[in-house]
Amino acid sequence: MAGPAPRGRPAAAPPGLLPLLLLLLSAAAIIPRGDGQNLVTEDVTVVEGDVATISCRVKNSDDSVIQLLNPNRQTIYFRDFRPLKDSRFQLVNFSNSELRVSLTNVSISDEGRYFCQLYTDPPQEIYTTITVLVPPRNLVIDIQKEIAVEGEEIELNCTAMASRPATTIRWFKGNKELTGKSEVEQWSDMYTVTSQLLLKVGREDDGVPVICLVDHPAVKDLQTQRYLEVMYKPQVRVSQNYPVQGLTREGEPLELTCAAFGKPQPTDMRWLRVDDEMPQHVVVSGSNLLISNLNKTDNGTYRCEASNAVGKSHADYMLFVYDPPTTIPPPTTTTTTTTTIPTTITDSRAGEEGAIRSVDHAVVGGVVAVVVFAMLCLLIILGRYFARHKGTYFTHEAKGADDAADADTAIINAEGGQNNSEEKKEYFI
Repeated sequence: MAGPAPRGRPAAAPPGLLPLLLLLLSAAAIIPRGDGQNLVTEDVTVVEGDVATISCRVKNSDDSVIQLLNPNRQTIYFRDFRPLKDSRFQLVNFSNSELRVSLTNVSISDEGRYFCQLYTDPPQEIYTTITVLVPPRNLVIDIQKEIAVEGEEIELNCTAMASRPATTIRWFKGNKELTGKSEVEQWSDMYTVTSQLLLKVGREDDGVPVICLVDHPAVKDLQTQRYLEVMYKPQVRVSQNYPVQGLTREGEPLELTCAAFGKPQPTDMRWLRVDDEMPQHVVVSGSNLLISNLNKTDNGTYRCEASNAVGKSHADYMLFVYDPPTTIPPPTTTTTTTTTIPTTITDSRAGEEGAIRSVDHAVVGGVVAVVVFAMLCLLIILGRYFARHKGTYFTHEAKGADDAADADTAIINAEGGQNNSEEKKEYFI
């Protein structure tokens, strides 16, 4: 082991530091004043494994010395000289106004403050912070039940492992966003996030993807998904094949078809008559029901039932048999020639109501027409009667009264001539 240097003699400097010491001594001998000079730098955010670039810039430079130090305050670069042996640091640009250095294959251990120093009087120093982002290393969805039954609530868990900073997990069912519950665990400088989603499934969810999406500044469009598989009981539908349109009438045929869809596909399907026995003349062939000749005893509710491993469902068809169509001749009017116009009456509930309304309107219209015609005839008869008959008026005047000299003479003349007075007639039309 080497002993201390003899007293009175300076210790020898290590050979590797001689160039750096010479530079420091030369710079210290001519340190300029820092008036008007400013150091400028920016913080750096980089994804793990990428390249970080650190820039120390000087405004209003006067050839002052610039150096860059790491978080342990070790000199990375002094001017364009690199005393640090870490080859990941490379000089990108050196001038009187800038020192720019790149750091390749960045890791979490490289995170921290890096110092830019300017040798002036007084010295200037600023720092830049390198932040290292780590994307999730794995993204997994665990589902409680691979196959669910309609109406059940299932649990799904999505885990994003070893990220920095902690991730945000979002859930989607198809295009609809759902809300989950997240828990964060920290291991050293890394974070693991687990999000839980409780989902009640229905038949419409069968085959729909459930997506776990990660929001993280180090990665874009990182997601994983699982497709739901939902079992559900049959959905049953009864359709009328014949008659295609119109009423079910006595004597005519009826054909019904039952369709059922479910998961798994229904394996058992049968027809029955609700609250009564199936008529003997009804023919059932698989999903079809046929009645070749309807009659009133067929009225009732016919049910198609289908079942699978999940459950049983049914659909009902209510049959009402109407009377066959009949032809009834309406009242005829006898003139020189007699003509009978046949009228077809459709026997149905909706048709009966329409026929009643039509008859009511016809009766009312006929009554109104008769009343109006009678009133017109009465007015015409009265008019002709008053036109043809005249009024007669009689006036009796005392003849000779006009020539009498006084009242007494007029009275005497009137009494004598009253019997012989002529009848005056006055006519008024």
